[in-house]
Amino acid sequence: MSQTMLKPVIMGLVVSAALTTTAAAQPAQGPGGGGPPGAVVRTITQVVADNQNWATQVLGESPDYFEIRGWAVVEGEPFIERDVRSANKVAVIGRTTAQQLYGGESPIGRVVRIKNVPFVIVGLLAPKGLSVMGTDQDDVIIMPYSAAMKRVMGTTTLRSINIQAATPSLLASMPRQITELLRQRHRIGPGRDDDFTVRTQQDIAEAATETSRVMTTLLGAIASVSLIVGGIGIMNIMLVSVTERTREIGIRMAVGAHARDILMQFLLEAIALSMAGGVIGIAVGIVAAKVLSAAANWPTLISPGSIVVAFLFSAAVGIFFGFYPARKASRLDPITALRYE
Repeated sequence: MSQTMLKPVIMGLVVSAALTTTAAAQPAQGPGGGGPPGAVVRTITQVVADNQNWATQVLGESPDYFEIRGWAVVEGEPFIERDVRSANKVAVIGRTTAQQLYGGESPIGRVVRIKNVPFVIVGLLAPKGLSVMGTDQDDVIIMPYSAAMKRVMGTTTLRSINIQAATPSLLASMPRQITELLRQRHRIGPGRDDDFTVRTQQDIAEAATETSRVMTTLLGAIASVSLIVGGIGIMNIMLVSVTERTREIGIRMAVGAHARDILMQFLLEAIALSMAGGVIGIAVGIVAAKVLSAAANWPTLISPGSIVVAFLFSAAVGIFFGFYPARKASRLDPITALRYE
C-alpha cells in the first residue's frame, strides 16, 4: 500500500484486531518508516502526580495520531517517532487530567506515575470537550504505543490502527487492500474468517445512525403505549361521567339542546381533561430536565416547538378517545334519559 494514503486527511478508516506491531506496520508505514499509523492500545488506570491521583484513560499511540484526530498540542510538543522506537517514557496530557493532577499549574516537564512507571509530560492537548457518547475526551494521557505496551500494559499487540486517506477516491479501495494484506500477514487461508475488522468512517456513521434510529423507534413505542393507556383512562372517565349525568343530558335535550351540542360539551370536557394532563406532564418534564442538568452537569435544551407539539398532541388524544363517550351521550333518547335514576 502506498504512502500517499497516509497523507493528511480527508477521510479515514479503522482496523480493529489483535495486531502485532510488525504486522500492523507492514501494511502501511508512517513517513518515518517506523510504526503503524495511528496505532492504538488503551487502558483505564490510576495515575499519580505528587500527592494527587486520578483515574484516567491511557492511550498508546503513534505520532500520526494527533494529525489524524486533528488534535493540537497547545503547550509543549508531541512525542516523535524517535520516542516510539526507543519506547521513551514521555506523554502528552489532556486538559481535564492536567487540571485534576496539577491544578492551574503547567504540566510540562512534570512527572506522572502510571502503574509505578514515571513518565515526563512533554505536551498539553487543546480541549475537545465531550464526545458524541458523552465522555470527556480531555480526560486522557497519550504516550508512545511502544512505551504503553512494554512499560504499562505488558502486551505485544495493538487493539486497532487508524489510517487516513488523502482523497475520498482512495478510501474506496483501502478496505480491500488492507484486508488482503492483513489476511496474508496473518496467514489466513481461503474460506477462513478474518480475525480483524476494517471499518470506514462511513460504516461508523451508519452504525451510529442505525443505533439512533432504533432508540428513537423504541422511545416512540414506549410513548405510544403511554398515550394509549392515558387515552383509555380518559375514555373510561368520560363514560362514567355520561352514565352519572344521563338525567342532566335528558333535561338539556328536553329544553332544546341538539345532539351536536351534547357532543361538543362532552368532547370539550375530554379535551380539557387531556390538556390538563399535558400541562402537568410538560411542567414535570421541564423541572426534571433542569434538575438533571444541574445534578449531572449535562447540557439540556428545551425547544419551545416541542412543548407546543406535546400540548397539541395531548389535545388530539382527548379528541380521539373522548369522541366515543361524547357520541354516546349525544345519541341518548331524551325520554329514556329523563326516566334514568
